[in-house]
Amino acid sequence: MSLNKKNGPRRTPATRTSSHANTSGTTFISNEKAKEIPVCGLAAVQSLFERDPDSIKRLFFDVVIGRRVAAISSHLAKNRRVYRVVSTDELTKISGTNHHHGIVAIVENKPLRTPGPRELKAWADAREPLVLLDRIGNAHNLGAIVRTAAFLGVRHMVIPKHPQQALPGEAAYRVAEGGMAHVEIWTVPDLPGFCRLLAKQYQVIGAATGGGSKPILSTANPTQSDESRARPIAIVLGNEEHGLSSEVAAACSQLVTIPATAAVESLNVSVAAAILLWEFWGRNRT
Repeated sequence: MSLNKKNGPRRTPATRTSSHANTSGTTFISNEKAKEIPVCGLAAVQSLFERDPDSIKRLFFDVVIGRRVAAISSHLAKNRRVYRVVSTDELTKISGTNHHHGIVAIVENKPLRTPGPRELKAWADAREPLVLLDRIGNAHNLGAIVRTAAFLGVRHMVIPKHPQQALPGEAAYRVAEGGMAHVEIWTVPDLPGFCRLLAKQYQVIGAATGGGSKPILSTANPTQSDESRARPIAIVLGNEEHGLSSEVAAACSQLVTIPATAAVESLNVSVAAAILLWEFWGRNRT
């Protein structure tokens, strides 16, 4: 989505999927439909500004929020970028949602990168925690998982280049409450293949509802002494309706499940993510 200064947003035609690689082996993939996206909510906008002030191209807000974004407005003024007070109806038009919370920043929709060998080695050497998503289709779930990841210090998330997979956009940014500025989302064309590659350096743990999965407590227990405990951990979460694909599940080092009663069949994937991330990376944080 691009924005006309006088008439608010206007739709731009979908761009063709393209990719290119740099000398490090990292591939950049442009498969998003919009060149720009609206980011709503004060927490999300402030977090973006703190991490990358120049990422905000234009800013619109109501009178109340305007009193709280003086620093951002001053930066935009120095760089001759648009910022102004607008009505609630105008904020809705610009953002495309009623849930703008009084402020909308227009930012560049940057292409997602594909990790290369250099990134994988650096992550493993630093024991970076990783979260992989297998066709999480709801943007709100994506945003909620990013929020939890940022809260617990997970800096990298990998998603498949798949039509069912939700991409970062207005809803995900808003629900993440600023988490998007702290978690880089990467994309891979073949998630099962990536899991197999990752398993050479990581313990790749898939979340499942049953089928021979180990209870999470037996896997997350820090007193375990098996060789796999020496490896950093990557957690894989599956599609809201179908869970992990059989190919992704087979590529995981092991599968775990969250022990529960029979009252309900399963948890929302963002809730399951919060439990898993806490068990593996939050419980023993010092």
